[in-house]
Amino acid sequence: MKTTISLSGMHFRSYHGYYPEERKMGNDFILDVALTVKSFDSTDDNIDDTINYENVYAICREVMNEPQKLLETVVLNICTKIKESWPYLVSGRVSLQKIGPQLGGRVDKAIVEMEF
Repeated sequence: MKTTISLSGMHFRSYHGYYPEERKMGNDFILDVALTVKSFDSTDDNIDDTINYENVYAICREVMNEPQKLLETVVLNICTKIKESWPYLVSGRVSLQKIGPQLGGRVDKAIVEMEF
């Protein structure tokens, strides 16, 4: 049975941004991750038979704490670390929202999303 494990609405204050001011002042971000495994058919209630979302959060927190110029780089780094940690994943999606990007007008969010 195909199974998806998701973390939705992870909030971070991080220092990503193309401009030095963004990397100095920081911004608020919301991160969503959804990971699909081929099946979960374990009846022994063993966390090792699935993806421990505590470990997924730890990867996300680690990457979010490493300032990058591009949100695409942040998302790619999260995807790469997740795929390395669970090579048996069927697919995944990572979506990063930058709240209130400074673009000279009102914009609620800038969003970068990648699927693998």
